[in-house]
Amino acid sequence: MSRFDADERVNRLRLARTDQVGAVTFHALIRRFGSAGRALDALPELSRRGGRLHALRPVSRGEAEREIEAGQRAGARLMVFGDGDYPPLLAAAEPAPPVLWLAGNGELLSRTAIAVVGARIASAAGQRFARILASELGAEGVLIVSGMARGIDAAAHEGALATGTAAVLAGGIDDIYPPEHQGLYEKIRSRGVILSENPPGRRAQARDFPRRNRIISGLSRGTVVVEAELRSGSLITARFAAEQGRDVWAVPGSPLDPRSRGVNDLIRQGAMVCEGAADVLRELATDRPLDEPDRSTWTGPDLDEAALARATEQLHAALLHHLSPVPVPIDELVRTTGAPAGVVLAALVELVLAGRAELHPGSLATRAEGDPT
Repeated sequence: MSRFDADERVNRLRLARTDQVGAVTFHALIRRFGSAGRALDALPELSRRGGRLHALRPVSRGEAEREIEAGQRAGARLMVFGDGDYPPLLAAAEPAPPVLWLAGNGELLSRTAIAVVGARIASAAGQRFARILASELGAEGVLIVSGMARGIDAAAHEGALATGTAAVLAGGIDDIYPPEHQGLYEKIRSRGVILSENPPGRRAQARDFPRRNRIISGLSRGTVVVEAELRSGSLITARFAAEQGRDVWAVPGSPLDPRSRGVNDLIRQGAMVCEGAADVLRELATDRPLDEPDRSTWTGPDLDEAALARATEQLHAALLHHLSPVPVPIDELVRTTGAPAGVVLAALVELVLAGRAELHPGSLATRAEGDPT
C-alpha cells in the first residue's frame, strides 16, 4: 500500500538513518526537496554550508538494503511515512517517525486506539485494573497500545490479546525487553501487532524510550495512566499525548502509595479521571476532532537554491548567537532575525547537518552540545 516506488522507499530509509537527520530534520528536508532522493543529493553541500569541515555522508543504498533484508529475515515489513497504511493519527503527530518496522497484523492500526501505560513495579490492584480496562475497551473495538514493559504495560497487553493490542518497542522489532516477556512478545506478534522505528537487531538504549513513548501516544486517541510515580516514563507519555492534542486520563489512587502521586498530580493538572472503560468510551463517543499540528513554520522558502544559499549563509552567525542549550521556539528566531520562516528553517537545517544545532519536536531549536563556535 505504498504510493512510492522502490527507489524512493529505500531513499527514505537512507535519509532517516543518516547521521544528524532526526525526524524533524527528515520532514523539513522532504518538504523542501519533494523527495528523499533529491534531499540525499543535497546533504553534502547543505552540511558544508552549515560549517561542517567534512561533508556529511548519507547512508549508502547497500546499508539500507541490508537493513531491509534483516527486517525480512525477522518476519517484519518496512512502513515509510506517506504509505497508504501509515497510521493516520501517528502521521498527524509532529514529527511523525519517518520509518517503522511492523510485525503481525497491521490492519489493527486502522482501529481507534487507546494507550494504557503505568508503573513497571505495579501493584496487584493496578495490574488487575489495567487488564480489565484493556479487555473491556477491546470488546468495544478499541486497539490497546502500550510498550510491553513490566507491570501495567504487560497487564494491558494481556487484557487485550483476544481483541487486539499493539506493542511499541524501544529497540529493534526483534529486541525482546524485558527478556521474560518472550512469551508475551510471541502472543502479541501472532494476535496483534508489534512496531519499532529502530533497525532490526538494535538493542534498546536509554534515549530510545522517550521516542518509543512518543509513538505510543501518537498512535492513540488518548492515553490512560494507571499508576505512576512523580518521576515516571508514563508521565512522559502523558505529556506527549497532551502536546499532540490527545486526551489524557488518570486512574486516581491512594495518597499513601507513591505509585499514585504521578496520576493524582495529572488529575490536578487537568487530566480526566478514569474509573473504568465507560469514562474512556464516553469521551470517544463525542468524536471531537483532534488538533492539527501547526506546520506554518515548515513552509518552504519561495527562493531558488542559489538565492536560498546566499540567504542562509547570512543567517548562520545570528542563529548561533541566539541559540543555547535551552530550547527556543523557531517562531522566536524568526521574530528576532526578521528573516522569513522558511529561510530560518533552511538555515537551521544546515546547522543541524553540520552538527552545530538540533531541532526538536514542538518547533524548538537548541545549540548542539559541544559546538565550539
